[in-house]
Amino acid sequence: MIFLFLFILGITTVLAAGAILIHKKDMHTWIVGFCRRKKPVLNDVSGPVHVMFCFVDHYEPQWKNKDNIELERQRVDRWMQDYPKMASQFTDADGCHPKHSFFFPEEEYRHEHLAKLSDLCARDFGEIEIHLHHENDTSDNLRRTLSTFAQTLHQEHGALAIDPKTNQPVYAFIHGNWALDNSHPQGHWCGVNDELIVLRETGCYADFTFPSPDATQPSMPNTLYYAKDDPNKPKSYDKGIEMKVGGSPYGDMLILQGPLGFNKELSKFGVLPKIERADIRATCPPTAGRVDNWVNTHIHVAGRPEWIFIKIHTHGAQDIDMDCLLGTPVEQMHQHLTTKYNDGEQYKLHYVSAREMYNITKAAEAGMQGDPNEYRDYILPKPTFKRM
Repeated sequence: MIFLFLFILGITTVLAAGAILIHKKDMHTWIVGFCRRKKPVLNDVSGPVHVMFCFVDHYEPQWKNKDNIELERQRVDRWMQDYPKMASQFTDADGCHPKHSFFFPEEEYRHEHLAKLSDLCARDFGEIEIHLHHENDTSDNLRRTLSTFAQTLHQEHGALAIDPKTNQPVYAFIHGNWALDNSHPQGHWCGVNDELIVLRETGCYADFTFPSPDATQPSMPNTLYYAKDDPNKPKSYDKGIEMKVGGSPYGDMLILQGPLGFNKELSKFGVLPKIERADIRATCPPTAGRVDNWVNTHIHVAGRPEWIFIKIHTHGAQDIDMDCLLGTPVEQMHQHLTTKYNDGEQYKLHYVSAREMYNITKAAEAGMQGDPNEYRDYILPKPTFKRM
């Protein structure tokens, strides 16, 4: 009997320790959805698997700096000089270089920075979208902020796509501190419970915030889905309806996520794997093993498993990470992508911007097949981008 008691006590202790660890790492918001999700079987797919690779950036030149314009300029100028050198070394199946999607924060806007970024994007090295940090905000103020910034980006820089139906600028969005729809557990960094509605009504075509490193993460990881806002509650995006071939838009916002899971290359004490959140930085470089894991996560529109979407993110204006993002580590990542995942037989690689990723997911939803390169501008055309 004593052995049974000790066995039960041991099992109980392990389970309790596991529950504590799960909550400590904020895994409780997504681990059930992660375990339930089934990856597709590709036995019936003919031809290559197409890998759409999208790199989004919380691009903040004022990071830990509010008063030094010269430091901001140095950060932006390094990207203007080094990114084309790095990206020009690599091409995908369509002849495109890597495309960096700069999500620029409204509260850090300076004309000179956006003029430089627009010039870089006019040379097909990326596109510009909207990022925002705010606290204790209101629906009315948020609406004014987003509408004004969208018009500024369009009129001053030609930096946003124009919706052919409304003839108005539209944008993709990343929320500062991942607190979309007032989702922070303590209510920080937002304040607007109807944020999804405000985003939709001001021209946001998709949200690219997730995965996140905390409890703001939705319970549907590794899924492309639609969310409907409850204007009286926070975190309305927590659950929704998955995108699928033959489906139709639902609710207020399309949520396009990157891979979330476990990094088998990194572990604590050689046992517990680190959490994989598709974040690229000097302390978490984009190794070949991570690339393989992103592909194997197999994010796709339901019913179109041969089109895989990988969305990774970074904070590109942080000085400590620039050597990783513009130097050898990211070059090795692209080398792996363009060799293993662009052989033309088993895989074809497509470097896409956030807008192009959206367009291709919508083409899949509409039942389009074949080469996704044909659908980069399926709904939203490329912005005009003003040159310097």
